[in-house]
Amino acid sequence: MDYIGREIISNDWVTYLMVLCFILFSLSRYLYPQRFLEFILLPISNKYYLVQGKNNEIGHPFNILLFAGQVLSFSLFFYLLFRTVHTEATLSNNWLFIQICTVYGAFVLCKYYLDKIISVVFAIEPLFNQYLYEKLTYRNLLAMGVFIGNIIFFYTFEPTVNSLLIFFGILVLLNGISLFYSYKTNGKLIFRNFFYFILYLCALEISPYFILYKVFISEGVF
Repeated sequence: MDYIGREIISNDWVTYLMVLCFILFSLSRYLYPQRFLEFILLPISNKYYLVQGKNNEIGHPFNILLFAGQVLSFSLFFYLLFRTVHTEATLSNNWLFIQICTVYGAFVLCKYYLDKIISVVFAIEPLFNQYLYEKLTYRNLLAMGVFIGNIIFFYTFEPTVNSLLIFFGILVLLNGISLFYSYKTNGKLIFRNFFYFILYLCALEISPYFILYKVFISEGVF
């Protein structure tokens, strides 16, 4: 009788990170209940921007807590996707999640500061702060959906590549809708500076993700 080895993947450390994400989201709810309620209702009401977001306080502790949860949630999802596609490579790399988390956090922060530099150069910092605040807020809201998805995929439903890609596609679609809403809100100003808007869209919104995609393909990630 031939015995077939079965790889057992421990999710203990994943559970600790899930608990940490839950603590971060819970702290934001406990410390800022009214702000959190308006934040959760963003899909049906823009009251959050009218009240809490009027000063564009990106460095507010509420946003920092949610951003930390965002980094952990998205990094866990990308780790799960990589583990599903390349199981053996994942088992041989004990630092994969830390690498993904570092790349994701660095990418978001570098893109944020690059946007800030552009806004200063073109003297449109107040407007850009509003846009960056809206984009960060929607990504934080998406992160909560990713957190719920991670719970399902890690502990309830055995993920497949197709199911993870469908879930990721839904996230991309929702992110696109949020960006469209933000552009629509600032439509008049965009049309007055349409050339610069297209230049920004191609250079800073599309090309970084295209470059990441090419890197992943060239490295054989997918």
